[in-house]
Amino acid sequence: MLKIDIIPALEDNYIYFLEDEATGKTAIVDPGDAKPVLDYLSKHDKPLDYILNTHHHWDHTNGNKKLKSKFPKAQLVAFKGDAHRIKDIDVEVEEGASFSVGDAEAEILEVPGHTTGHIAFHFPASMALFCGDTLFSLGCGKMFEGTAEQMWASLCKLRALPENTQVYCGHEYTYANGGFCLNIEPENGFLHRRLVGVKRLRDAGRPSVPSLMGIEKKTNVFLRADHPDLLENLPLENKDDPVDVFAYLREQKDQY
Repeated sequence: MLKIDIIPALEDNYIYFLEDEATGKTAIVDPGDAKPVLDYLSKHDKPLDYILNTHHHWDHTNGNKKLKSKFPKAQLVAFKGDAHRIKDIDVEVEEGASFSVGDAEAEILEVPGHTTGHIAFHFPASMALFCGDTLFSLGCGKMFEGTAEQMWASLCKLRALPENTQVYCGHEYTYANGGFCLNIEPENGFLHRRLVGVKRLRDAGRPSVPSLMGIEKKTNVFLRADHPDLLENLPLENKDDPVDVFAYLREQKDQY
């Protein structure tokens, strides 16, 4: 099992520290800034064995070089198709490959859309998903490089994971995302109740992540582009193709 800690960074990023309780092996997910990671490792007297990158954007990779200079034996793990954009990858991974932090084994999922080379790390035994900027709490990433078809397929892949999967995303966007979701589904009671809890957490200065996949499926409109309750009042002529519905939702969010 993994012990997981959240390290806030930059304006609204979350970096994750993972430690396999059986072996003591450790990893950092998406270090956009090395300083808070180094401060955390020093405070808790922890080594660093692996650096995991979900995608190439600077706010998820900018700390790689400094962390590797401080921990020369740490291995950088990233998508093999992004080797031209993420420097000095030690372990290149792709869909279907497995990777382990000690005894904690991860499934590698290719989830393009936000970027063409985006991956997610799913640790089934720990019920933990690190999905970067593909799936957010109550949202999804902008499509900077991919298509609506790709992003919808990626989200469907993630929503097929067990409902008790803990979703660790790359940013603290939940409350703002929730406002958009309410605009789309104003009568969603699950969503109303969820946002009360999110506001309570944020008012207390606490992260709103991780969320649970089962809750995301009930409240995140981007996972519900084929759900009858969402489609009923959506002002679209063609609601038969969920890709078209998803593209409409993403366009509306971009303008929100």
